[in-house]
Amino acid sequence: MQFFKKPSIDFIGNRKFGYMFSGTLIFITLVLLFVRGPNYGIDFRGGVSIRVKFDNSVTVKMIRGSLQKIGYGNAEIKETSRKTVGGIEKEMIIQVELTRKPDVIASKVTEQLKKDFSKGLDIRSIDTVGPKIGGELRRAAIWAVLFSMLLILVYITLRFEFRFAVGAIIPLFHDVLITLGFFLIFNLQISLDVVAAFLTIVGYSLNDTIVVFDRIRENMRTRRRESFSQIINESINETLSRTVITSFTTFLVILVLFLFGGEVIHDFSFAMLVGVVIGTYSSIFVAAPLLIEWEHYSPRHKKMAEVRARKAHKPKRR
Repeated sequence: MQFFKKPSIDFIGNRKFGYMFSGTLIFITLVLLFVRGPNYGIDFRGGVSIRVKFDNSVTVKMIRGSLQKIGYGNAEIKETSRKTVGGIEKEMIIQVELTRKPDVIASKVTEQLKKDFSKGLDIRSIDTVGPKIGGELRRAAIWAVLFSMLLILVYITLRFEFRFAVGAIIPLFHDVLITLGFFLIFNLQISLDVVAAFLTIVGYSLNDTIVVFDRIRENMRTRRRESFSQIINESINETLSRTVITSFTTFLVILVLFLFGGEVIHDFSFAMLVGVVIGTYSSIFVAAPLLIEWEHYSPRHKKMAEVRARKAHKPKRR
């Protein structure tokens, strides 16, 4: 299936517009990082997590109203449900920031819930995440992202070349940073679920980039008389339909999750929505054009480009 019939868009010739767009978004992200900083969730700040079972008539809004009476109206409340023999069982996960001793917070919250929702109430579990553990989780999350990038760098170097690996890694940082920027702009909380979304974005974006790079490598073997810029431009155009169709169908699925998936996966699906769009954009406007920049500034590859250019202009024998 071809979404575009023989496209001939000059992506390489207009790559500076992509650099300007990406540079603007990254600049905004860095400014917000230094001025305001990330809005870490309970997983990273530390807090009390209480898992409670209610009957089906209790809503998140009702629970928040109850907790406002004791000063915990800003608690994170997520609704989950699972099928049981007796039907659908609904649970609520209430996460409160660690502003005092965990036992005191847990006691106040459970007493208030029992007071307002005594019918069908069952306290399933009470867990505490201290600030120290939250800090360790934050460092572990950062290392997880960086370590995955390192492994990707090694893999693509072995699978393609080092310049292709650099061309793939930089857009991955680009995608995660810009997705983080959207969380900073809307002041959304960064939890372990969001970190999982970042790692998923890395994998998705890399898959898109590899498809383009594989076509570039294939065309480099069969179109030796063409310039490197022409090869990259034609390769992007040849894979454009596949990239757009794959990304669009993925986007639709995630959009459904975002709209109807509930509070539990809301932030995860939002990160994925942004990540799919930015990842698709970067595989076209950032990853492949970076190979051109490498060609221009690398002496070895610059010499190879000159040889290819001479071959391209050499008259054919009759």
